[in-house]
Amino acid sequence: MAEIRNFGIVRHLRADSSSHVVKYKRGRVDREGRGLAFWFLPMSASIAEVPVDDRDLSFLFHGRTGDFQDVVAQGVITYRIVDPARLAERVDFTIDLSSGAHLLQPLEKLATMITELAQELAHDYVIRSTIRDFLERGPGEIRSRVATGLSSDSTMAEMGISVVATRVSSVKPTAELEKALETPTREEIQKASDEATFDRRAQAVEKERAISEAELQNQIELAYREEKLIDQRGHNARKQAQEEAEARRIAAEAAAGRNRIEAEARSEGIKLVEGARAASERERMDIYRALPSRVLLGLAARELAGKLKRIDHLNVSPELLGPQLLSLIDAGTRRLETAGEEDEA
Repeated sequence: MAEIRNFGIVRHLRADSSSHVVKYKRGRVDREGRGLAFWFLPMSASIAEVPVDDRDLSFLFHGRTGDFQDVVAQGVITYRIVDPARLAERVDFTIDLSSGAHLLQPLEKLATMITELAQELAHDYVIRSTIRDFLERGPGEIRSRVATGLSSDSTMAEMGISVVATRVSSVKPTAELEKALETPTREEIQKASDEATFDRRAQAVEKERAISEAELQNQIELAYREEKLIDQRGHNARKQAQEEAEARRIAAEAAAGRNRIEAEARSEGIKLVEGARAASERERMDIYRALPSRVLLGLAARELAGKLKRIDHLNVSPELLGPQLLSLIDAGTRRLETAGEEDEA
């Protein structure tokens, strides 16, 4: 909206860069352009302000398809004024010279015209389609039809209006019809979901069976290995027992051999000792055999005296002592004689 300031009888206008201002004086265009700023006399001037920026226009379309089903289409049309001078001749954009506001509502009138034209184009398309075709093609087809129709419309071109973009955000049937149309699809989706669930359960059962079989196979393998381990342990124990028995047998044989050798050695030693003792005894007996009885008697007395610890009583008879004394005297006499002979010699 243009900004107008009052300085007595003279006023000053300053327009935005997105507004095209046309100043008329005496029924003719005095000056025009975008973003103008100028002085004017309100008593002799008439000014029109036409916006030239892009403007969005929302529309809501209610229609009926060829099979008599109600549908709703909602979208936005973006347009701009490419020839503001020509549009100012067709639509009144005159502004109040005191406030700068439009005296009428030209933008609302322009929006109504574009909306009705878009609805007409959409209606021509919808009436020739069935509800399924309309919904399957979706917003793209109706957007294309409306954009093409508005761009090629002669009224829009004559007024200097250009369509920048057309967007259709949604295309819907009535709630009851939408629910009815969704039911088969929903059932198919539910069926697919059920099948997926069943497949998943079947796969889970199959996997559980495979896991159980694997566990059973593992148990069988472990039992087999345990059996082999037990057999091996038994074999090792038997072998160890055999080795120990063999070792004990060898040790016993070695001990027996040592004992036999020791016994033989002891036997040989005993034989040697006993033989020597027997030989000594024989020699001694031979000596005793050659001795006189009196000598043997003296030796026996000496042997007996060596073994007795104490003699309480000793009885010597004359028959026993007489011959012995005679023998001693004779032996002493002979020793004296022998000594005398040795002295003489």
